[in-house]
Amino acid sequence: MNIKLMFAAVTLVSSALGSTEVNAQDVPGIEICTVEKTWERRTSCLQSNVDFLHKTITKLVTDHQQKLDAANRQIESLKSASATLQKRVDDLLTAQKKIEEDLKKKADVSPAKDAAPAAKEGGK
Repeated sequence: MNIKLMFAAVTLVSSALGSTEVNAQDVPGIEICTVEKTWERRTSCLQSNVDFLHKTITKLVTDHQQKLDAANRQIESLKSASATLQKRVDDLLTAQKKIEEDLKKKADVSPAKDAAPAAKEGGK
């Protein structure tokens, strides 16, 4: 639907202009300056091209800087999330080691209790 609106707007503008001519200098963009006969008009044409290119470059620099800033913010957010996840993994590994040590201590204590009665029975 957006394309239809744009088409309608372009059609309306072109019909409003009717048969009026639009000079090339009135439309911003790159002009072919070699067709100009006088040096003053060529110079003006070239200056128009320079101004257009300068505005275009400035706009592109601004757009790209905004994209870089957004990407840097996203990178910082991902770094923060990564640090949080790494801390959780480290905490889980520490808890797992503690559980393994506790189970090993229980396992070491249990055979010692079982071994003591067996030694007494063997001695009788």
